[in-house]
Amino acid sequence: MPVNDAHRHLGVLPAYPFYGGPAVHPDLGARATLDELIADLDAEGTERALVIPNYGVPDPEIAFSFNELCVEAAQRDDRIRAGLWVSPLERDAERTAKALSLATEPGVRALKLSFLLGGRPTDPACRPGLDRIFAAARDHDLVVHVHTSPGAASDIDEVGTLVEHYGDDVKVHLVHFGGGMSGHIKLVGSRFFDWIAAGKQVYTDLSWAIGFAPRWLAAEVDRRGIGGDRILFASDEPWGDQAGEYARLAAAAGDGELADLVFRGTFDKLYG
Repeated sequence: MPVNDAHRHLGVLPAYPFYGGPAVHPDLGARATLDELIADLDAEGTERALVIPNYGVPDPEIAFSFNELCVEAAQRDDRIRAGLWVSPLERDAERTAKALSLATEPGVRALKLSFLLGGRPTDPACRPGLDRIFAAARDHDLVVHVHTSPGAASDIDEVGTLVEHYGDDVKVHLVHFGGGMSGHIKLVGSRFFDWIAAGKQVYTDLSWAIGFAPRWLAAEVDRRGIGGDRILFASDEPWGDQAGEYARLAAAAGDGELADLVFRGTFDKLYG
């Protein structure tokens, strides 16, 4: 079945000695060229995709350097939409300004934030940069695509403050649905639905989600009658696994209205 992918990366990172080990390339499926990316989409049966710069090596310049490649991808193939790497850190202000100058390019639909390379949503020093990024998203009707994972600056307790502060008039895509046990329970238990009920423009994908989370979220959507149009399929390739992510979410979403929204409809609405 053709699907739309709301989160995958483009660009090849240098080998790096993660966690004190030898220099390695964990992201084996990383792609350097548009031909390779398009071949992957064709092989998977991916109908449309949001492509954002690859990152992980603790050098933000590398992630920023892939912005133009993502824009080029979106302008070459109408199935592709682009996300731009941005940062709220003062040290990255000039690079973020350059990235935001691309916000009006055809095919750009998102601004990518991750606090894995520094900064914190609740750090007052990041507030001016966050205000500029969210203002650009508001002005150009772009989605802010934010990494979440348990603990530290990416925890949903931290990233959720962005939903509270900016989510009334800016669309916020919470990548990985909290990223682990604590985030999943906080979000499915109430927070995700409370934000929707309060009018926040919050969306999520379930890449990297723990096994119980997709089926619990689908059950809560059915029980509460809201939220089905806020969930997207995402592979997170090359850090995720497209086939595995698809199988897990398909099992939870079934083959009815929720599946149509998760695998196609919500992407078309948000990133189309």
